[in-house]
Amino acid sequence: MSDGVDIGDLKRRMEGAVTAFKSDIASLRTGRASANLLDPVEVSAYGTRMPLNQVANVSAPEPRMLSVNVWDKGLVVSVDKAIREANLGLNPVVDGQNLRIPLPDLTEERRKDLVKLAHGYAENARVAARHVRRDGMDTLKKAEKDGDLGKDESHAQSERVQKLTNETIETIDHLLADKEKEIMQV
Repeated sequence: MSDGVDIGDLKRRMEGAVTAFKSDIASLRTGRASANLLDPVEVSAYGTRMPLNQVANVSAPEPRMLSVNVWDKGLVVSVDKAIREANLGLNPVVDGQNLRIPLPDLTEERRKDLVKLAHGYAENARVAARHVRRDGMDTLKKAEKDGDLGKDESHAQSERVQKLTNETIETIDHLLADKEKEIMQV
């Protein structure tokens, strides 16, 4: 016999959508250097594609400079090529086993493109939260239909699910607004 929907589980799943969104927007380049900027880069190494952070250490020693310390000397060329081909607008300077990557100034057009990308990430996170809500509502409808849950309890739980969804979407919107402000600062 079901007693409705597990609000804790729905909350955990919605928080997962927010966490994924935070990760997505962290990789967007603002005016400051961030090691997360190179997260999408995959390097051809040892006969396979590997994330950059598995073959090198990435750091941001200065506000407008990234440093990549490649662990295996033989992979320096592959890492350099992978960063150039990642379409991030970065041009590494090879210095032995290190790559120094100066961050060029963002143009107004590029900033607007980054904001559009952030909005796309936000919409994906909102959709994920709505999918979780839909799953919860479907569970409630099934429990009510099966006679496991009364109409009043079903209605009360559906209001809690909706409230949780609204709070999650509000959190996503606040994170988006903060990131948009950060990107557009000159």
